Amino acid sequence: MSLRNPLLPLYAGRVLRSVSQGYLAIVVPLYLLSLGYSATAVGLLIAIGAGSGALLTLAVGALADRIGRKPILAAFGILTALAGVVFALQGNFVVLAIAGALGTIGQGGGVGSGGAFGPYFVAEQALTAELSGDERRTAVFARLSLVGTVGSILGAGLAVFPARPLFWLTAAIGILLALVVLPIKEQRTRAIRARSKASLAPTTWKLIRRFMLTNATNGLAIGFLGPILVLWFHERYHVNADQIAVLYTTINLLSILSYLGVTRIVAAIGGAVRTVVALRVFSCVLLAAIPFAPNFVLAGALYAVRMLLNIVTFPVRQSYAMGIIPASERSRASALSNLPARVGSMGGPLVAGALIEHAWIGLPLEFASVLQLLNAGLYWLFFRNLPPPEEVEEEV
Repeated sequence: MSLRNPLLPLYAGRVLRSVSQGYLAIVVPLYLLSLGYSATAVGLLIAIGAGSGALLTLAVGALADRIGRKPILAAFGILTALAGVVFALQGNFVVLAIAGALGTIGQGGGVGSGGAFGPYFVAEQALTAELSGDERRTAVFARLSLVGTVGSILGAGLAVFPARPLFWLTAAIGILLALVVLPIKEQRTRAIRARSKASLAPTTWKLIRRFMLTNATNGLAIGFLGPILVLWFHERYHVNADQIAVLYTTINLLSILSYLGVTRIVAAIGGAVRTVVALRVFSCVLLAAIPFAPNFVLAGALYAVRMLLNIVTFPVRQSYAMGIIPASERSRASALSNLPARVGSMGGPLVAGALIEHAWIGLPLEFASVLQLLNAGLYWLFFRNLPPPEEVEEEV
């Protein structure tokens, strides 16, 4: 990869961000438990972060198309640094909730997501599509997920260290995130700025409404999983952070193979929409089976296979959405489309924490499975007849 590659700063930023998310996803829930907070309180803190993230996502979407995506990414690096300092020095629940909300601490998208999570993501997503073009878009999103997964592997391995030094590391990573995007040159022509200030087109609003509904079901499902899943494994099988870190690292290592084959998998199944739906359905079946596993080894194996199927859909869905939305509207459309997912993920952690503590421990995973199955059905219903530009060109 050439050092002059305009995508290089985005790759570097994704690696850095996924390193921190890799260990924070494991460390934060268990750290809060060590401070004496209950599973319900842990779920509440994650829910607060998701709720504030929804508001920040809207703000990012509105600003990124107008002032540029690069300043937004730099600003979130600074917020991450400040949040890392707060977590290293504070134990007060309210203070941690505010810092976690603004700095997206403990709000990772889960193992295998490649660091693609947080309010900043709508800016990164639009900038990636702008710098890659239609033909390379899916491959570039797959490579971003791949390098993010490599970062997650390193991050999950770091979870064996004490929490407070890792929070200081998060602060350092935040500073690097703010610096690494500075070389990026956005295509901010006068025409693009003018279109970015205009209202969204009716056709774009139609797409946004469809994405909002599908993302709402997915967001609810993620709320039952995400960081709360670490707590679930701990409570269900009495495993510690070291054992969970081994599982997450193994999944991330195996997921590299999935990301390397994304474009081939899409071609073999027959397009982006078919790929997302087929793999999501199979992954839901496996997710529903996990609570019935008698031990951590079998549960971990089922979860690993489920994730290897599901993670292929991450870059495909990202690329597909950017492909069918006009370039000047991508950040705003992405923010609005993902808002229900952010709102939906608010209630999930709180309910999941309460279910783990007071009801059948398998319920959070069963709810997530049903919701993601519904998501697959809606995705097929809404988008099966809307191929992205590169698939239309192939047909011609």
